[in-house]
Amino acid sequence: MQCRRQWQLSRYALLRPPLIKLSKSLIFIPSTIALLVKRNFWLALFLVFSFILFQDAVAQNIYIAPGGNDNDPGTAEQPLATLTAARDRIRLLRKQNPDAQHAWQIIIRKGEYIMPETLMLSVEDGGMEATPLIFKGEEGTVFYGGFYLNKFEKISDSLWKADVPEVRRYDWRFEQLFVNGSRVTRAQTPNKGFYSPVSVKETVIVKGDGRAPELAVQQIKIPAEAANRIKHLKEEDLKDAVITFYHHWDNTKKPVQFYNATDTSILISGEGMKPWNPITTRSLFAIENVPSALDAPGEWFIERAGTLYYRPRPGETIEGTTAMAPVLDKFITISGNEKTGEKVSDIRFENIAFRVAGYRMPASGVEPAQAAAPIAASIEMDFASRVSFINCEVSGTGGSGIWFRRACDNGLIEHCYLHDLGAGAVKIGETMLRADPKEVTHHIKVVNNIARSGGHVFPCAVGMTIFHGSDNELLHNEISDFKYSGVSVGWVWGYTPSPSKRNRVEYNHIHHLGWGVLSDMGGVYTLGASEGTTVSNNVIHHIYSLDYGGWGLYTDEGSEGIVMENNLVYNCKSSGFHQHYGKENSIRNNIFVNSIKAQLQATRVEKHRSFSFTNNIVYFNSGTLLSSNWPTVNITTDENCYWNTRGSNILFGKKTFAAWQQEGKDKHSVIADPGFKDVKNFDFRVVNKRIISKIKFKPFDYSKAGVYGTKEWIQKANFDAARAEAFDQMVAVHEAKAAE
Repeated sequence: MQCRRQWQLSRYALLRPPLIKLSKSLIFIPSTIALLVKRNFWLALFLVFSFILFQDAVAQNIYIAPGGNDNDPGTAEQPLATLTAARDRIRLLRKQNPDAQHAWQIIIRKGEYIMPETLMLSVEDGGMEATPLIFKGEEGTVFYGGFYLNKFEKISDSLWKADVPEVRRYDWRFEQLFVNGSRVTRAQTPNKGFYSPVSVKETVIVKGDGRAPELAVQQIKIPAEAANRIKHLKEEDLKDAVITFYHHWDNTKKPVQFYNATDTSILISGEGMKPWNPITTRSLFAIENVPSALDAPGEWFIERAGTLYYRPRPGETIEGTTAMAPVLDKFITISGNEKTGEKVSDIRFENIAFRVAGYRMPASGVEPAQAAAPIAASIEMDFASRVSFINCEVSGTGGSGIWFRRACDNGLIEHCYLHDLGAGAVKIGETMLRADPKEVTHHIKVVNNIARSGGHVFPCAVGMTIFHGSDNELLHNEISDFKYSGVSVGWVWGYTPSPSKRNRVEYNHIHHLGWGVLSDMGGVYTLGASEGTTVSNNVIHHIYSLDYGGWGLYTDEGSEGIVMENNLVYNCKSSGFHQHYGKENSIRNNIFVNSIKAQLQATRVEKHRSFSFTNNIVYFNSGTLLSSNWPTVNITTDENCYWNTRGSNILFGKKTFAAWQQEGKDKHSVIADPGFKDVKNFDFRVVNKRIISKIKFKPFDYSKAGVYGTKEWIQKANFDAARAEAFDQMVAVHEAKAAE
């Protein structure tokens, strides 16, 4: 009996702390629960702990609103004004109650917000998987990384001006401008198209040990029409002029340091030109930030004294026009502890638009870099886990959109609209290999997003890029209107080890890329050993380069272990598929239609098997079937269907189909019309069932590529008809010149 009594006392002793907490909170417990405490001990015990756990886990709200005050507590009645103040408020409340496990939610009332500073989040700001930190905007929530300029005054009907006093007071500079919500052009020559150098000469100052000189001066003779724009410039205006070169897959952006009127040449300096991709007389260039080039609607120029000049576009009025210049280059940075490896975790952004973030060129200019790889993004993360962006917008940037950079994992970008970008939309991973494999970014999911209209500052940027990263997914995205590749995966050249494995690029709609200004690009471009990587069920079309390399699927240097299947690829310039060099890739069950120059291309001949090409349909009405060294590359090719609408006498290189088969190639392949339903209207459903059965082709529903969801979201993804027409006209002009 005494033992039983002691056990009961011990039981109540264990319950004493939660019961004390309960007694302080009884006012919140319904009377029915209080009655149960008297009648059933175990039920009461269950309810006590359930209540306590619920009380700790329930979301706590902090409010932000236009007109809020950062000195207020952040309640619904007294909201804060900025994201940083909301962050600091939560930090304070967490310190005051460190044991509470709340899911903090920052509720942002609809309206416009001018961001005074970048929102910077660190380890102390993260949540937990069950209790994340959530930034949630009401519909119509917009944050700007710039501010509105003074109203324009009319100089004439075609020229306005505005005073920007901060320029002369603080020597503030900006290189992008947005009028009535859209990007306008800093005074540039030519207004359309480009110039090409007359000659290029380089003087090496410091050679160094690398393949490219460490320091050199380039003397570039420019044509007379370009020289006319700069020959009368004042010295200070000449120093502010910026020249951007387009050479193959790169851009070089430099200040003009000197102009020689005797031979119409300019001098630029910096690193020496890359011997594998120098500036040549076949390169393109434009010159911007020149007052004499302010001659077309939608162009602007600002003097060092602070007077901004603008030529209005048709339909714009002074009364109805606003102008915004970027101040911030980043909206958000999320950084864990680099020294300890501790990560920021469980942060979510929902229903928020981030607009207008700038880029300023360094005084020395910008050296060429493939895919604009070093260029920062307006939202960047390092050492971050389970960070999500859902139903957000990023637009009007000087650099890229969102970058999961170093040691990030399990991130998510879903149902976001990324557009009007200075560089690319999404980057995953780093460009440098870390000694610790734990720092490789992995399991980032980018799904059901619209990434459109990029490369406005850095044309060589890629729509979506995976550098060093594994197990990432790019799914059901709309990727269009970039001047270089749509997707790039991997960042190792050749056959050295690469951490980029098992990445998925699937069900994306990738189109209208290149625009005839750069070369060596693909709808999907891969690099290095990528075992387990899949590129499937994508629709890729309208890829047009300046020179070589407008490809649909492009396995470049050392691509290995990649499966490309169930893709529809059509209307590319150079070919639907090209492998530069690589090994053991599988190209199967794809449809390739109507590329201009050739349909299939392979370049480097190697001893190992480069790839297998099986169960594909290749249909064309121009160019050749094969290009480069396809006939001599070590490949397995069989059970394919080939059809040339101009006739059935298709050459495989220089060989007839029969001679080709005698070499052991395409033994079970056929030359036959697959019977697409309506090629003219891009309906590539296969009618000829007998043929597809013979080559074991498995029909796939390519209509599933691209975004999904509401009717409004799908309509937003539709490509602008006028923009599509402009692309077709550009192709027609280039092809007409090539035919001359």
